[in-house]
Amino acid sequence: MYAITGITGKVGGALARALLEAGLPVRAIARDAAKAANWAALGCEIAIAAMEDADALANGFTGAEAVFVLPPPVFDPEPGYPEARRVIAAVREAVERTRPGRVVCLSTIGADAAEDNLLTQRTLMEKALNTLPVPVAFLRPGWFLDNAAWDVASAMDAGVVRSFLAPLDRPIAMVAARDVGRTAARLMQESWKGVRLVRLEGPSRVSPNDIAAAFSAALGRPVRAEIVPKEQWDAIFRSQGMHHPMPRIRMLDGFNEGWIDLPPNDPGVLKGTTSVSEVVASLIPAARGTDEHGRTFQDRQDRTHIV
Repeated sequence: MYAITGITGKVGGALARALLEAGLPVRAIARDAAKAANWAALGCEIAIAAMEDADALANGFTGAEAVFVLPPPVFDPEPGYPEARRVIAAVREAVERTRPGRVVCLSTIGADAAEDNLLTQRTLMEKALNTLPVPVAFLRPGWFLDNAAWDVASAMDAGVVRSFLAPLDRPIAMVAARDVGRTAARLMQESWKGVRLVRLEGPSRVSPNDIAAAFSAALGRPVRAEIVPKEQWDAIFRSQGMHHPMPRIRMLDGFNEGWIDLPPNDPGVLKGTTSVSEVVASLIPAARGTDEHGRTFQDRQDRTHIV
């Protein structure tokens, strides 16, 4: 049995589909039974658990050949990252109690950064889990290309991608969520001893200008990238409802200043196959209210699975 947390997200979903296609048994661990219903229909066993509930997680991990740990993202953490620490403690306790064959944990680029920032939550996770009494692999992907979903509206309406990454022509390590899920699926089927660190990025590095060019190609009209001035960041993030924006600001500083990165030109860094153009093109139909065949959602007879 392969137990997957975060199965209702893009990474967990890609991972689950890869395992199911290989004919392997999957246990979907989800907080919400309704959101997991589609996976039950695909043949997954369902376990209900919140990530900070050690008892429920232990129930989901029991008897697993491998467990995939996807910590829930906390974009506006309280000082000291108490939300992440509760999840970390629960995951560690559940693994210690159940002793699955191996654990694959989704970490991140920047988990090795010395300076405190939003990704420090994953640094804490790695430090806590690397002494577990089972084989553990930490998967460190680059910046998710799927974050371009936040740029769809401005690209379509104003022909602009507003970037917090700078300079606009500087490529950084990015990767598609589907490649992260597929890589996790391969790791869950492998065997190793001790702690393993796996770095992953896409087929090529991507700049904000590259993202704008992908939108231009997908929309068939010019789209340009535009830097969001740093002096506006705090106000922008607070206007979006954040109370503690500094960790997010420091994360962006890390990318822009180069202290959050994957080793460049390192043959040990795995490469995905999904390009920025493919990811951006996949985001446009939903924004236009059409499916991949150009039909409007209103024209489809089955409207229950459009999201």
